[in-house]
Amino acid sequence: MSSPLSPADHSQLAALGISAAEAERQLALLARGEAWTTLERPCTRGDGIEVLDDATRERALAAHAHAASEGRAQWFVPASGAASRMFKELMQVQAERRPDSPAELDAQAASGKPEAKALRAFLDGLPRFAFREALAETLAQMTPGASLEAHARSGPFAPILAALLDARALDYANRPKGVLPFHREGAEIRTAFEAQLIEAGLVVRAASKRCCLHATVSPQHRTLFEALLAQVRARVEARIEAPLEVRFSSQHPATDTLAADADGQPFRDADGHLTLRPAGHGALIANLAECGADLVLIKNIDNVAHARVREPSLEWARVLLGLAAETESRVQELVRRLDASADAADEALAFVREVLNRPAVISGDAESRRRDARAALARPLRICGMVPNTGEPGGGPFWVRGRDGALSPQIVESAQVNMRVPAQRAAFEAGTHFNPVFLACGLRSATGQPYDLNAFVDPDAIILTRKSAGGRELRVLERPGLWNGAMAHWNTRFIEVPLEVFNPVKTVLDLLRPAHQPD
Repeated sequence: MSSPLSPADHSQLAALGISAAEAERQLALLARGEAWTTLERPCTRGDGIEVLDDATRERALAAHAHAASEGRAQWFVPASGAASRMFKELMQVQAERRPDSPAELDAQAASGKPEAKALRAFLDGLPRFAFREALAETLAQMTPGASLEAHARSGPFAPILAALLDARALDYANRPKGVLPFHREGAEIRTAFEAQLIEAGLVVRAASKRCCLHATVSPQHRTLFEALLAQVRARVEARIEAPLEVRFSSQHPATDTLAADADGQPFRDADGHLTLRPAGHGALIANLAECGADLVLIKNIDNVAHARVREPSLEWARVLLGLAAETESRVQELVRRLDASADAADEALAFVREVLNRPAVISGDAESRRRDARAALARPLRICGMVPNTGEPGGGPFWVRGRDGALSPQIVESAQVNMRVPAQRAAFEAGTHFNPVFLACGLRSATGQPYDLNAFVDPDAIILTRKSAGGRELRVLERPGLWNGAMAHWNTRFIEVPLEVFNPVKTVLDLLRPAHQPD
């Protein structure tokens, strides 16, 4: 069958660094349709999820202290997401221009209308938001003499929403989450990015005072982050008693993916050019590889807590990094012994089964067991914190049956599961734990060389979604998620961590939760 790609298409792709073979592979995936993950059962306490005792935690904390002092640890923050979802309900109210009076608002809220309930909670909580002063000042500039409190109390509400959301005003919905004011600490207002800088400094600071953080940002927002860093650097460095080393990167254009139309053909714009889209956070596996670190703590930009309650997050970040250092050291020791002799094969295979939760052969001659053990060990490592499931949307830890029939522990999002199959829905809904995106990674081999992380991606663990452009349907391909399919063939340990480490801000109202308030 002839290729649907023209010479002009190949030139467009080559300019982005995308090969013809990769483009054909993506089109085949789009034509094939969803590639569902097969759940065997949830990972639970004692069956894929470890509960650490006090002695293990203390040993991990000591390992962290040693590794951090040597400058081996780094903080990695995916921070490219815009805040549009945070303000979804408020944007809907603004678009519909109602409700705009207290009577109308309360009537709609009482009837259960979600956006009215959200607006009522937002207005009632205004004094408690860290951006309250910025909003009041912007409103007064747009409408001289206007009072934020008066408008919130008596209406109309449209000027408040305009000051918050309009491009000529604060424009918060179009800004990245990382630069929004999250917390009030005394007279200071802290953004999510500044909170991450402080946490990083308190966890990965080296004996040399070196403190490294790598943030992935959208190219159009990089200047915002750079300006914010310049503004807060001095006070952050005073707080952590160390100089910051901050690096920014963006998803590589070569990781963008093609879109297809309803017939499975390449989707094209009005000029006939191929439509390509950013491929989701799974594309960040290249950025992670390029950060150059040995041990890395990955944490979502919006998962930060107020200073008064962040100590549990700091402690468990140290524990996970310490476990990563311990486990990496043990793996590297076993690999070196296997390279010297086959005598360590059975010990190594037992470690793979019992600690790293992967099936490993127990038969065959000594040389085949040595070879299998070394292949099983020589992989990147992830130590993933898991919180008890409280019904939050998102993914969690499951035993997954691979295409080769083997079981492995994986982090699975709901979009990866065919919920139309009753057994799969039941397995997903039986999950006891949730992924808070709080994980420590070991990225170096026994010889100290960085692993080629692309070699451990499951390229078929994709997510297909349907969107529209110009009134036409298009199919969109997302790469395997960073902590899902992009790490599918990593060695894995799931660790139960307390709910206190999970404080995401998915909607603006989450900022009213106790974990984000000063008292």
